[in-house]
Amino acid sequence: MIPPELEAEIRRLATVEGWRGGTIARHLGVHHGTVARALARAGAAEAPGPPPKRRPSALDRFVPWLREVLERYPKLAASQLYEMARKRGYRGGPDHFRHRIAELGLRPRRAPEAFLRLRTLPGEQAQVDWADFGQREVPGGHRRLFAFVMVLSFSRMLFVKFFYDARLPSFLAGHVEAFSFFTGGVRHLLYDNLKSAVLERVGQGIRFHPRLLELADAYGYEPRPVAPRRGNEKGRVERAIRYLRGAFFPLREHLELGALNREAKRWCRETAAARPWPEDRRRTVEQAFHQERPSLLPLPTATFPVHELLAVSVRRTPYVAFDANRYSVPHDRIARTLTLAADLEEVRIFDRQELIATHRRSWDKGQVVEDPDHLDALWRAKRQARLHRGQDRLLRAVPQAEALLTALGQRQRHLGSAVDRLLGLLDEHGPTDLAVAVAEALAAGSPHPETVRLVLDRRRHARRQAPPLPVALPDDPRVRDLVVRPHDLADYDPEDPDE
Repeated sequence: MIPPELEAEIRRLATVEGWRGGTIARHLGVHHGTVARALARAGAAEAPGPPPKRRPSALDRFVPWLREVLERYPKLAASQLYEMARKRGYRGGPDHFRHRIAELGLRPRRAPEAFLRLRTLPGEQAQVDWADFGQREVPGGHRRLFAFVMVLSFSRMLFVKFFYDARLPSFLAGHVEAFSFFTGGVRHLLYDNLKSAVLERVGQGIRFHPRLLELADAYGYEPRPVAPRRGNEKGRVERAIRYLRGAFFPLREHLELGALNREAKRWCRETAAARPWPEDRRRTVEQAFHQERPSLLPLPTATFPVHELLAVSVRRTPYVAFDANRYSVPHDRIARTLTLAADLEEVRIFDRQELIATHRRSWDKGQVVEDPDHLDALWRAKRQARLHRGQDRLLRAVPQAEALLTALGQRQRHLGSAVDRLLGLLDEHGPTDLAVAVAEALAAGSPHPETVRLVLDRRRHARRQAPPLPVALPDDPRVRDLVVRPHDLADYDPEDPDE
C-alpha cells in the first residue's frame, strides 16, 4: 500500500497537470504499475498521449498467413505455429513470436475462471485419491509404492494407508479401513478419473466399477465424479497429499511397509489431527472432527469383502502363479483350473467349492510360497509311484517274487528297499536264476532279499563262475582292450636290507 498523500499527488499530476503515467513514475520514484493502480482506484484515466511508435518486426509479413491459419485451427499451439513459421522463413525467437501473437490479438486469451470456495456440512462429503511414491526394492525386484488418501471435507481429518499396488482390491480395502478409522461413513465421496474407480468416461457420462458400486451400497454413500482439471472440487485431498509428501514421508521412507502404515496411522491421529482447522484457525482438525463425528453414517454390521477372485491354471507342477509369485497346491490337483481368492494378507485357493490351500500373501517378487504338507504328500506319492513301478518290473520278470513280497509285508518289513535289492539281483543274475533263488528262499521259510542273494552266491560258486560285474562295460575297443599295467611294488621295499 502507498501512503494516501502519495496517491493523491499521483491523481493530481494526472488529472490537473496532465502528466502521463511514465512521467509520474519517473519523477515520484515509484513503479509504473503503482501509478496505474492508484489512478484505477480513483476512477481517473491516464491522459492520452500519442500512440507509441513500433519498430518494424520480422513477423509483420507473416501476419496475414497467421490470421488465415488461426481462423482454420483456432486451438493450434503457439509452438506448432512457430515451427511452421520457421519453415516459411521466419528467423526470430520463440518468445518474441508468442509476444507478437498476443499483441496482435490473433488468438484472444481466455478469461481466467473464478472458483467459489466450497463449504460442506459435517458428515456430508469426503475426497479420495491415490498418491504415487515411486519404486521400492523388495526381495526379487521392485514394486511401486502408493498411498491411499481419504480426507473428510468438513473437518479435514485425514486417513492414509500405503500399498504396493493401486488395483481395485487395495482401493476397496483403503475405503473399508478409512471408514473404520473415522468410525463412520459419509454421504458423498468425490473421485477423480481413477482407474480403480472409473471404467469409462465420455463427456459428462461416467461408468463406475461394479465392485465400487457394491461398496457404496454397503456403506450408504453416493460416489460422485469431479470434472477433469477442476482444482476447486478436489483440492482438499490434493493439499492433503502435498502435506503428506512434505511432513510425513521424507523421514520415514526407509521403513518397511508394515512399519510405514503403523507410523502413518499414528501420524494421522496425532500430528495431522493437531494442525489448525482451515475454517477457524483457533481450533484444531481434531476438535472439528469431534464436531463432525456424530453426523457420520453408522458402519455396516458385516465387513465388506475386499478379496480379489480370479481363475488360475495348474500345469504339471503343483503351483499357481499370482502377482509375480508362485503358491503351492496339493499334487493331486494338477492339470486343471482353480479359483484363487486373495486379499492383502492371505491367498486362498479353491477347487470348485473346496478350499485346498491357504498361504500368507507375499509382496516380494519371484518367490515360491509352499505348504510343507503339500511337499510331504508329493514326496510320499512319488516314492509310492517308484515302488509300484519297481514292483511291476520285478513281477513281470519273476512272478514268484509276489509271494516273497507278500510274506515281507506280513512281517511289516520295508518293501521299497526289498524291491530295490531284488531288482539289483535281477540285473546281476537274470530272471531264471533269480526265480530259482526266490523259490528256494520261500521253501526254506526265509523270505528275505539277503537269503535270495546267499542262494545265488552259492549256486555261482558251485558252478565256479566269476562274480558278475556290477556295471557292464561299453562296447568300445578303447575301453574293452585297455591294458592296465600294475605298479612295481619294489619301490616300496626298504633300501637297507638289514631293516
